[in-house]
Amino acid sequence: MPARTLTRRGFLIGCTAAIAGMAGARLTRMAFADPTSPASANDEILIVIFLRGGWDTLNVVPPIHGDDRAYYEAARTTLKVPASGVGAAIPLNGQFGLHPSMAPLHGLYQSGQLAIVHAVGLTSDTRSHFDAMQFMELGTPGVKTTTTGWITRHLQSAPTLPDPILLPALSAGSAQATSLLSFPDAVALSSPSSFRFAGNSKYREWQRQALRSMYTGSTWLHQAAARTLDVATAIEAANPSTYTPANGAIYPSESLGDSLQVVAQMIKLDFGLRAATIDMGGWDTHEHQGVSPGSYMPKLLDTLARGMAAFYTDLDGCGAGAHTRRLTIVVMSEFGRRLRENANGGTDHGHGSVMLALGGSVNGGQIYGTWPGLHADQLYDHADLDVTTDYRRVLSDILTRRLGNPNLDFVFPGYTGYQPMGIVRETPPPTPPPDLPYRIFLPTVSRC
Repeated sequence: MPARTLTRRGFLIGCTAAIAGMAGARLTRMAFADPTSPASANDEILIVIFLRGGWDTLNVVPPIHGDDRAYYEAARTTLKVPASGVGAAIPLNGQFGLHPSMAPLHGLYQSGQLAIVHAVGLTSDTRSHFDAMQFMELGTPGVKTTTTGWITRHLQSAPTLPDPILLPALSAGSAQATSLLSFPDAVALSSPSSFRFAGNSKYREWQRQALRSMYTGSTWLHQAAARTLDVATAIEAANPSTYTPANGAIYPSESLGDSLQVVAQMIKLDFGLRAATIDMGGWDTHEHQGVSPGSYMPKLLDTLARGMAAFYTDLDGCGAGAHTRRLTIVVMSEFGRRLRENANGGTDHGHGSVMLALGGSVNGGQIYGTWPGLHADQLYDHADLDVTTDYRRVLSDILTRRLGNPNLDFVFPGYTGYQPMGIVRETPPPTPPPDLPYRIFLPTVSRC
């Protein structure tokens, strides 16, 4: 599947300030819609939260009953999450519980908007953070020479995306994620309020008019420039530093909360965002991992859960799930951690992990995947939770069923045998617009 050849990279590099600042604007995606785009364009949004360091998923979603509970307790005499009493795991079903620090997400699980996939990850053998992260983000396990990220290839090959989109993808932060490697129109954005039209205060309007006079032609460059200048004007009027999350949402003060709020602003702008990446580090818990509230890992889990809950509440506050019904959030990490705790009060690099999927079209309230068991003969390398679900199968479910992209052989080269898991509901076929003699593409104001 060839990549899209029309790019605005040269212009976007020079106008990053104007483009990035549109996080605070309130124009809808129709403001700069391409009149030639298909009426059946897919408007689903994918958010990938990558937990750097390998999170201890056997404590995030621990077994709470049966033989596996006994194996778990024997291997974790100090780090086990209690099955009952003070600090106990929150029951999810008869087999597993949720770490109590993840309580802010439990309501979303109960309401069917959060799904859990256990024993998932890379099927290849590596305990290297850098190798595992690179393999997962490139989408080519075992191959490091791939020149594009898996989200890049999705955006290049999805048949139902309108073209062009002013800002199809962003990485929240100062650097572009490897999953967006070689995607020219992705923007790394950490603070929308710091991006604006930076002309001289005395001559700013003259400078703006001069730029407009330079870009009055019909080429893609002229059109992109004119759209970008329109965006810059809207940003200044919107003042993104005054953004107030909807529905009483309160983001955690840590960097994850800042990143989630940036993405929420961009989604509410409805400028065509289709994919965003967010990183959260600190999960390499070789020592002093802790299990009691306030200790290291429970604090990480609390931040993650509160951040995701605030993000979802913020976007759901626009009325009837206006944004969340087209949103799928995926949480993933490069691997899990070993069953047995180490001598330093932590856990070492493991294998099998957990992925989360959150969204208005997620078939939640369920734990997906085949549980391999924790007996020594069932463990990978007699030490780790085994991987029974390839992480690409989970992502493929979202790509094919929600994002309208069946080109899995292009997005994940070498991956075969995908079988639907049903983690998300299929996107219904779009209703074509009435056959009008003309179309109007003007900015409109969003009240949310």
